[in-house]
Amino acid sequence: NPRIIYITEADMKRLRPLIEGVKNSRDDLRSLQAELEHARVVAPADVPPDVITMNSKARLRDLETGEEMIFTLAFPGNASIEHDRISVVAPIGTAMLGHRVGDEFEWEVPAGSVRLQVEEVLYQPEAAGDFHL
Repeated sequence: NPRIIYITEADMKRLRPLIEGVKNSRDDLRSLQAELEHARVVAPADVPPDVITMNSKARLRDLETGEEMIFTLAFPGNASIEHDRISVVAPIGTAMLGHRVGDEFEWEVPAGSVRLQVEEVLYQPEAAGDFHL
């Protein structure tokens, strides 16, 4: 049962060609594409402020270890591991997109899967009025 994710019109416009441009059949991209099919597309001003949108910065907690991590969800060209900017087409990025504070999700890693919870959205461009990002 696919989850309903919120996505802004602008993000949708930029994400679609990105996914269609990746020709190999990566499972995580297929899952992103599936999620976009079911996404609730909203005007930037209408996205709830606790949703992880593109360029949002969020604090996540590993439910097993209690470890916290802060990631910014980035388009591939702006991703940077050193700056904790995660590409939306990376598995963790795909998993983060559209989740809200309090949501739990799984991130597939080589050793299995990690259960993460969204603790806080520290920055969201739409809530901040940064609609140009």
